[in-house]
Amino acid sequence: MSSLRNAVSRRAHKERAQPQARKKFGLLEKHKDYVERAKSFHKKEETLRRLKEKAAFRNPDEFYFKMIKSRTVEGVHKIQGEANKYTPEELMLMKTQDIGYVLQKAQSEKKRIEKLTATLHALDDQPSNRHVYFAEDRKEAKELQSRSSKGEKLPAFEDIPQRIKRRTVASYRELDARKNRVNELEKIYMDMTMQKELQKKGRKRRLREDEIVSPTSKPVYKWRAERKR
Repeated sequence: MSSLRNAVSRRAHKERAQPQARKKFGLLEKHKDYVERAKSFHKKEETLRRLKEKAAFRNPDEFYFKMIKSRTVEGVHKIQGEANKYTPEELMLMKTQDIGYVLQKAQSEKKRIEKLTATLHALDDQPSNRHVYFAEDRKEAKELQSRSSKGEKLPAFEDIPQRIKRRTVASYRELDARKNRVNELEKIYMDMTMQKELQKKGRKRRLREDEIVSPTSKPVYKWRAERKR
């Protein structure tokens, strides 16, 4: 039935155009255009109402720093740039504090590595005659101690329960991760120290590749010798 209805030719209804006498006002506004225009008008009206309400109830004694840090450009408030917010001495102090924080983290990681290597049976990838066994609870620890004191042979690594093997492997994995982190922190510390030295006074220049004695991927700087007073 629907196919027959579509087969019959029907009149094409066109939208009503703007009358000739009103051509100067542009296109004829449709209902959907009116709805969008009305929504925009009421939104602006509500914004003006809230602004008037704020202005009516404002505190004449209030103050905040944006009042003196902002300026009006073509009717729009813009915050002034804070590029020169800190003095060079303050920037140097903050960089020193950052370097100290990185150094502290690196030292704490090294202490943790020392504790792990003291617990595990390998120290810096060098085999040791001492083997450490991890016990699940006090009962198992006392059993291992009693067997060791009696001279009995302790179980080989293959005979150790899976949970102890997993814990040992996890300890080695943590040791490697902490060593890598120490290396990264030391690189960051060296870079930050170099940036701090470059900010100090004194004439310096970057050496060319043919002037560097020991080739390195990082830039090398040379400071001009100055007589100290």
